[in-house]
Amino acid sequence: MVDDVERACSVVVRDGRIAAVEDYGEPGPDDIALGDDVVLLPGLVDTHVHVNEPGRTEWEGFATATRAAAAGGVTTLLDMPLNSIPPTTDVAALQAKQAAARDQVHVDVGFWGGAVPGNAADLPRLHAAGVFGFKCFTLHSGVDEFGCLDDAGLDQALEVIAGFGGTLIVHAEDAGSIGAPHGLRYADFVASRPPAAETTAIARVLEAAEKARARVHILHLSTADGLALIAEGRRRGVQVTAETCPHYLCLAAEDVPDGATRFKCCPPIRDKSNQDRLWAGLRDGVVDCVVSDHSPATRELKNTGDFGTAWGGIAGVQVGLSAMWTQATARGIPLADVVRWMARRPAELVGLRHKGRIAPGFDADLCVFDPDAEFTVDAARLHHRNPVTAYDGLALRGLVRSTWLRGDEVTGDHPRGRLLTREDR
Repeated sequence: MVDDVERACSVVVRDGRIAAVEDYGEPGPDDIALGDDVVLLPGLVDTHVHVNEPGRTEWEGFATATRAAAAGGVTTLLDMPLNSIPPTTDVAALQAKQAAARDQVHVDVGFWGGAVPGNAADLPRLHAAGVFGFKCFTLHSGVDEFGCLDDAGLDQALEVIAGFGGTLIVHAEDAGSIGAPHGLRYADFVASRPPAAETTAIARVLEAAEKARARVHILHLSTADGLALIAEGRRRGVQVTAETCPHYLCLAAEDVPDGATRFKCCPPIRDKSNQDRLWAGLRDGVVDCVVSDHSPATRELKNTGDFGTAWGGIAGVQVGLSAMWTQATARGIPLADVVRWMARRPAELVGLRHKGRIAPGFDADLCVFDPDAEFTVDAARLHHRNPVTAYDGLALRGLVRSTWLRGDEVTGDHPRGRLLTREDR
């Protein structure tokens, strides 16, 4: 897949980078020839992964998360600043996380910082230390050690971040619009987090970003009602981008059984009509990219059967490409579009200029993908630390045959990933 076009070619790799993309010729004795049944893709770039190490490594961890990522065609990921202990809200915490990750990672890994109450002075220092931007919540994050920003805190963080040209990425839900259901019924859980919870928060974030002249990114958009707000914000000149996730595009509320808390995430998986509109927003360019929001937990925390008490997060970094391709083929969407949303656009959004494309000068991060292979997801056979995923039992199309990082195949035997900072852009 070269510049959004499938064509026969030879990719020349030297010293871990793509040296040339040439017309296809007969392979020499040292060349690797791919079969006619597979497509060579750029390695995916997943900018939304919760690794949870250190502090909650029993939930995931760098070794398992990056191995799962590689098995799913992801060659670069950015780790979220919360669910680990300590959260990445100051330089010491960033250094602790980098120390935990070093020598464990099978793909390249960068880090987000966190914007929480009381750490405005830490934001410039974290920026200088190389984080790619700052995450905040507009309601309780789910863990007490990562506080949410009220309106004044949001304004302050945006003012500081705008001062050094950074980016604030936002979990945008309004606490005042959310109920607190308990029980088995998925419909009750979805009703407790209505579309208005997202749209109210998104409108507030756009207003604050416009005032501060700051760049913002809306995380894991689940409601299509937010599309018009984002489009209108751009027309007003707000520097806003947005992402959604495979589980919002591939799973639907109508198919979630009561008590199946492996499907719980916040904001929630909504109905098929909403899903169709999200796909339209993605195709129209209102939504910029698709990333996993891989947010795993132990079986004990996830499989409670009660949507009020279960941990909210989907473990999906290994199966996102296959899930997206399954839906895309049903909708007549070409593979080139899926690759752009999951590789090129995430890399561009965070400024990784050598990732996400098969082109001269780019890292030789590659994914060998069989678009016609079919398989059924078995949670127990995934590389995630805990065998829990909303995709368990789902029949998917498209299988990653191998993944290559800077020209070397990722086998899981020897971690060869690097820790990235903004200097690597």
